[in-house]
Amino acid sequence: MERRQFLRNTALTAGAFAFLGNRSFASIVADPAYQVIPLRNNVGIFIEQGGTIAWMVNKEGIVVVDAQFPNTAPHLIAEMQKKSDKPFQWLINTHHHGDHTSGNIAFKGVAKNVAAHANSLINQKAAAVKQKKEDQQLYPDTTFTDKWKVKVGDEIVSGHYFGAGHTNGDAFIHFEHANIVHAGDLVFNKMHPYIDRSAGASCKHWPQALEAATKHFDKNTQYVFGHAFEPLKVTGTVEDVKQMQDYMEKLVAFVESSIKAGKTKDEILAAKAIPGVSLWQGDGIQRSLTAAYEELAV
Repeated sequence: MERRQFLRNTALTAGAFAFLGNRSFASIVADPAYQVIPLRNNVGIFIEQGGTIAWMVNKEGIVVVDAQFPNTAPHLIAEMQKKSDKPFQWLINTHHHGDHTSGNIAFKGVAKNVAAHANSLINQKAAAVKQKKEDQQLYPDTTFTDKWKVKVGDEIVSGHYFGAGHTNGDAFIHFEHANIVHAGDLVFNKMHPYIDRSAGASCKHWPQALEAATKHFDKNTQYVFGHAFEPLKVTGTVEDVKQMQDYMEKLVAFVESSIKAGKTKDEILAAKAIPGVSLWQGDGIQRSLTAAYEELAV
């Protein structure tokens, strides 16, 4: 399924973010249309459309993780400028998808630097060429492979790559002193994920990446998720990350065993549930089953 169709379908799912359209789900239940929510240690989140944004404000400047869309990023910028007259030191992308990076363009001339995993930059450029939107991009000027770290005032912000998952360029972004990690789309909290095989996603390695993260970060880490079935549940704990890991492990096990049992692709895609998975809700199971089948049926 094309990502555009996935986003359209997800927007229609009860309780899910309205990824597309003129107003977000939040605007239906609250005024204003977007929400700026402090978490701890001058770090918080911004919710409107698309992937959740994380932000940090201190005496040296502002750091933003992900940028949503060109029409929503200015709302975040304006809210940060209300909090501080310091510069935007860094814009960091968790990965390349448009609901996380198409808002980058709003930071042109605003953010001093843009960072992402090296594969995220490659994927962003490829997607822009394919969509003929090269003139609408602000690309990362700083990339990393496994690890990256920068100090901004009294906070250390680090990037960690544990291998392919949702794409081959997803990074965890850690505000170390606040102990808050933006997991990007490596966690769709209780919501069937989009698995972008065209950008190097791996159903088999995804749970390994999540396990590596839970071992690297500690039990008190607060996580920010790219998306959630219930819009305001885009923050959580290590238990939510482990549940996403369990989802991916059970998805792979189910499809792998079904293939070995001689089931056809159509028979596998007809499944209404993944055995052992009870917390995931809404539409989209066929996305997961299709991606897993395409990866495993080789």
